Amino acid sequence: MNFVKRAGLSLWARRGRTLLTLATFLVISAMVLAGVLINDATARAEQQARRSVGAEVNLDMDLGQLGGGGSLQAPRIDAATVDRIGALPQVQRYTYSMWDRVILQGDAELAGGGPESAMGPGGTVGTGVLDSSLLPDFRSGNFTLLSGRHLTAADKDEKRLLIEERLAKQNGLEVGDTITLAGNDEKTTSEFTVGGIYRDPRPSTEPEPEYDINPGNMVYGTVGGLSALGGGGSGPLQVGKAAFLLEDADVQGAFKDEARRIAGSALDGFELAANDKAVQQMTGPLKSIRSTATVAMWLIALAGAAVLALLANLAVKQRRTEYGVLLAMGEKKSRLVGQQALEIVAVAALAVALSALFAPSLTQSAGRALLGREATAAQEKINSWEPPPPGSTGLDQGIDWNDKPVENADPIDTITVALDTGDLTTVSGAGLAVGLLATAVPAASVLRLSPRTILTKGK
Repeated sequence: MNFVKRAGLSLWARRGRTLLTLATFLVISAMVLAGVLINDATARAEQQARRSVGAEVNLDMDLGQLGGGGSLQAPRIDAATVDRIGALPQVQRYTYSMWDRVILQGDAELAGGGPESAMGPGGTVGTGVLDSSLLPDFRSGNFTLLSGRHLTAADKDEKRLLIEERLAKQNGLEVGDTITLAGNDEKTTSEFTVGGIYRDPRPSTEPEPEYDINPGNMVYGTVGGLSALGGGGSGPLQVGKAAFLLEDADVQGAFKDEARRIAGSALDGFELAANDKAVQQMTGPLKSIRSTATVAMWLIALAGAAVLALLANLAVKQRRTEYGVLLAMGEKKSRLVGQQALEIVAVAALAVALSALFAPSLTQSAGRALLGREATAAQEKINSWEPPPPGSTGLDQGIDWNDKPVENADPIDTITVALDTGDLTTVSGAGLAVGLLATAVPAASVLRLSPRTILTKGK
């Protein structure tokens, strides 16, 4: 009899065992497929998050090297070097900055209501930037540009400012008006045009944490304008920090290698640090459910494989006489092995097909529930973080500024499960491998014997 037909008759004659094997295969296939689907869905969601946020690499002073060789001076790097790094193909946009003390001239007054300025009468902090739209507070939406436009690389050598709305109201300034500033030497002066007015939501009584001044008095200007005001116009423009927004987070390594090659020793005293905190905050729940799904998938798969091995061992032992008779009639051992493999393949294929019908919808529901719970817990942790009171560093209260949440980077709470050919191939391969392995071991122990031995020993 054709061994294919014999395999079909065998499956039908042993319907109970066939259904039990099918149920075991179905559980394994569904769990493995669910794990694969969740891994794929979370990977897609994480990639989308990275692309939406982008990857930012910051060039800032290396605090570990600060003070090395007896020098306590913060490092500086030529803007031209930063421009060459910013021209790398991995970079989407970039900016750099420097700061110095500036003093309002004439009848201009600082916005009141805040701490007494440590910069002296009329003194405040002027931060020169290449592209103000890349400042973290503007990118996160914390600062709002009310009128005018951002400072860009095209304005580099012009004398333009962004001022906070409280400083603008204090002096009746609007976009297009001019204001005179003096440099830190209190002698060099220059007239700047108000290019934009922004809003900082922090109250005047809450000091700006980096410079300890009224946040309403922070001034942002073009790097060329403020550098010249500080007496830096006679030499090459130098900056203290830079930020590079990359096309993709996956190119961080290549970008850093190229940046070090271009800059060489100019990066001494600096570090290139990836700022992917927003991505980590958004994708934290994804990593959690992916880990849970993977562990569950392996546990079920291993338990199912053990059950399959037990079923296969019992089935082979029950069919010793059948094997002995067939071998005595001249049937080849390879055809008996082929019959066993065919039976397993038929059951496994049916199990995979059934799991493909309902596993995606069940995985979508289960993934939504798991991810929703993880996202809620992550959001509650974000909401519970509170900054220290004004005038305090937070060290006494045990507040870690590294734990400060990134604004507008809410944890992802939904994924989209989609089944593709690659997923089915993975599950089919895993199911067949488990089934064939579970069947091959006990079958081999019987088929290595002679027909006489099999028939005389019975069960």
